[in-house]
Amino acid sequence: QVVLAESGGGLVQAGGSLRLSCVASGSIFSINTMGWYRQAPGKQRELVANMIIRGTTNYADSVKGRFTISRDSAKNTMYLQMNSLNPEDTAVYYCHADVTILGGRNNYWGQGTQVTVSS
Repeated sequence: QVVLAESGGGLVQAGGSLRLSCVASGSIFSINTMGWYRQAPGKQRELVANMIIRGTTNYADSVKGRFTISRDSAKNTMYLQMNSLNPEDTAVYYCHADVTILGGRNNYWGQGTQVTVSS
């Protein structure tokens, strides 16, 4: 069993910053990919950014230059630094991990953390 625990969401004014954290715990053999998705009311869940373990990162066009994904491998922790936030970034942000455990490889999701950007 693998658990992803997110933290760092909240309410911020437009132009402000937040840093989200996601800690992976459990019977982890290796983490292949970790990433952040978000879902705004009435919209589909979308990829914000992810990091493949060998270092490749991907960003949604809407966040390039404003958001930075990083990872502390020793702590199985992933971060999302969000700068220059705008109201369109308001959503529930979910941590995702593609994890190899003993016996297989699975996808895991966190419970989500709310980010609200006021204008």
